[in-house]
Formats: sequence, C-alpha cells, structure tokens
Amino acid sequence: MYYVAVQKLAQSVRHYIRKHGLLKAGDRVGIAVSGGADSVASLRLLLELRKEIGVVLSVVHFNHKLRGADSDEDERFVAQLAQEHRLELRCEGGDVAAYAAEKHLSLETAARQLRYQYFRRLLLGRRLNRIATGHTLDDQAETVLLKIVRGAGTRGLAGIYPKLSFPGSQFSASIVRPLLGIRRKDLEAYLLGLGQSWREDKSNRDLRHMRNRVRHGILPRLEHYLNPGVREALAETAEIARAEEEFWQKEVSRVLPSVWARSALTVSALANLPLALQRRVIRAASESLGLRLDFPHVEEILALSCDLPRSAKAIELPDGWVVLRNKGGLRFELQSDTPSKLDYEYCLSIPGSVEVRETESRFEAVLISGNAAKGYNPGDLLDRALLASEVKVRNWRPGDRFWPSHTKVPKKIKELLQERHVTGPERKLWPVVVSGTDVVWVRGFPAPTGSLARSDEAVLIREVRL
Repeated sequence: MYYVAVQKLAQSVRHYIRKHGLLKAGDRVGIAVSGGADSVASLRLLLELRKEIGVVLSVVHFNHKLRGADSDEDERFVAQLAQEHRLELRCEGGDVAAYAAEKHLSLETAARQLRYQYFRRLLLGRRLNRIATGHTLDDQAETVLLKIVRGAGTRGLAGIYPKLSFPGSQFSASIVRPLLGIRRKDLEAYLLGLGQSWREDKSNRDLRHMRNRVRHGILPRLEHYLNPGVREALAETAEIARAEEEFWQKEVSRVLPSVWARSALTVSALANLPLALQRRVIRAASESLGLRLDFPHVEEILALSCDLPRSAKAIELPDGWVVLRNKGGLRFELQSDTPSKLDYEYCLSIPGSVEVRETESRFEAVLISGNAAKGYNPGDLLDRALLASEVKVRNWRPGDRFWPSHTKVPKKIKELLQERHVTGPERKLWPVVVSGTDVVWVRGFPAPTGSLARSDEAVLIREVRL
C-alpha cells in the first residue's frame, strides 16, 4: 500500500514538472536542502525521478547562522545526507542578523536575500542551471492568504511561481519549485514511510511571525469552520491568477506605446481603455521609471486624468515624484528637492524596540493582554490581530495618508503636519509606523478608529527620547 502511495506522489511531482516545464534532460540541478521535511522530501523524490527525467543532481545548503549550534547541526545533517546519496554538496553561510541590522530588514527578508544571492552566484557560475526549492502547496496557500489580507491584485494573488528565471544569467538558468502542487502532510508521510529523518526548526513555531500565525492558527480554523479544502482553493486561486497575469502583461505591452511616451500619459488615449487596463497601464508606466505605486496612488492618478482643470494640477507620489496634468497629458516628474536622501526605515518587531538615530529616539511596541489594557488610554492601543508580526518605523513619504480617530475623512500626512505648523527638517523626518501598506501610527496624532484594539491582545507603540 505504501509503495502505491509513493508511486502516486512521484507521479504527481513528475506531472507538475512536465506541466510547467521545470526540468529537462541534461539539466544540472542543485536541490536547496535546509534540513527540514519539505526540502529533504524534495531531495528524495528527485532522486527517484532523476533517471526518468535525465538530470544531474547535487545538494545546495545555505547556513543562516541564526540558531547557533542548531544551524551548524542542520549543516552537518545536510552534508551527511549528500554523502549518503553520493551527491556533490555546495555549502555557504552568512551572518543574517548582521545583514538585517545593516540593511534595516526583517530577519526573514534578510535571510531570503542572502540565500537568493548565493543561488544567483551558483547559477551565474554555470555549474548549475537549475536550483530546486521545497516550496509546497501549503506555502502557496499561506502566501496567497497573506497577500489577500495585505491587499493585492492578480499579480499578488499569483503567489509563488513554479519557475523563476534569474535576471542577469546569459543562459537558461532558473529556480524551480517542483513540489508546489503537493501538501506538506503528504511529504512528511512519505518521509516517515522511508524511515528518513529530517530537522525541525523551532522558529517555525514562533507565533510572533505572521506566516506562522497563518500556518498554525488561521488556516486550520478556516479548514475547520469554513472549507476543509481551503488550502487547495487558495492554491487554485494562484494558478488562475498567474494565467490572468500572463494575459494582462501581454495586453499592457501591446497598449503601452500608444499611451505612454517621454514620461507622460496621454489622457485621451488612457480614457478609451477599460478601467482594468487603465490601472495596469499606469502601474507599468510608473514601473518603467523605477516607481512602484500602491492602489490609492493609481486611483489618484486616474482621478486626475478625469479632471478638466483650467490650469495644471499635480499629485504627489512616493520617492519625490509628482504627476502634473497639463495640455491633455499626465507628466511624471522627479522633484529636485526630493526628501529621499533623508529617508529612513527600520523594522520593529512586536513586541520589540528599535533605536532611530534620525529622530534621536527609541520606538517600542509593547504587547498588552487582558486586564492589563485597563491601565492604558484605549485610544492608544492598536489591535494586535490587525498588525503584521513586524512593522516599520520610517519618516512619512509623499502620498502617505492617515485617518486619526474622531475625524471625518483620511488626510494626507503632509496636510496634517501643515495644520500643526510642523516645518523644516523636523517635518521631513516626522516618524510614522506602517503595517503592510497602512500607516497605523503618526507621532502626535490619535490612532485610526479602525485600528483600535478590539481583541484580547493590544499593542502600544510609544516613542522614547534618547
């Protein structure tokens, strides 16, 4: 019975590889093995399939050095696994914590950047032309759900792609995810049947990280109360969104030259397009300038395109960009007095603290539970469930909006500071706290009503002068 299950699992992986063109005969494949169940299962399954597909396998490991002796033990485990199966091992390490501090990144983001930098060097070195990671259907479902709650169009809902071509490679080099259609529980059952051990990373149970709360709390509840097949449904959503995104990318490439030229959009040509295409054309135009816009910015530009002013109007965008309306066009310009050189951004864990040298202060995120909340002003307490596991402390940027409680409508932070007569360098450095794309805290202003604590866990954000 187990043999039949193993064969069925291998067939599913083989089908997924063929469907998405992930591997072909002659490929030199480095299997990224962390030591966890997913990556170890990836190694064992590709070992079973390598003769049939015709690939040459090796093992790739990156030691993030985040867990001390446990990280070193992971590396030894992977080295032993490679030796046992007579596979070449390529191994490197990096100080993720130091890199995160230097670049003001979360540990998760810093680890991914260093790991993928290593993958890129391996691919550019031409000793490998494929690196296979152990992403599963569960990873896909978690990613799509996180994208939904943070706000995403079809690009975000496309989730994790089965194949990621590496920029800068002069030959066919890519990262592939052959297990993206397989459940994690099936991989663990497969390993148990083989008698194959794996390493457990205790940080995967740390509920301070948003993905872990989704994995161990939210998705199991959705399965229990709403849909037992919610993970498969979310993965199917990603599959549909990827196909939609491919279509729209081709459509935007076809239309863009007729609407966008010399850093300006032609209003009349833009107005003739369907709304969905208008939004995508605006995004594509801005991205050609190296500018990534959120949905509110796109809507502001659309509103400006529909206006018929007697004189030119302008709206502010991030990173010092403005859009000017004049003579039937929307022109993107970079202001010469852009404050981007003064910009700062720091990651703040919940709970946790971070020093911000630009404001000469320390920001603290204090987790408050149950009856302890009674000792605080309710207007200062944010709902823990509505915040990411890690927020960002940064200076406000053009286009940022905030909705202080007891006010009728949200306003641009620029306008709020003008009303308070905040000027000069202090105004440019004025701190805010951002969760995802939402500004949830601004120095000197009451928190948004929609973000105030309603659950048993609350977060107090406070600034302490150094």
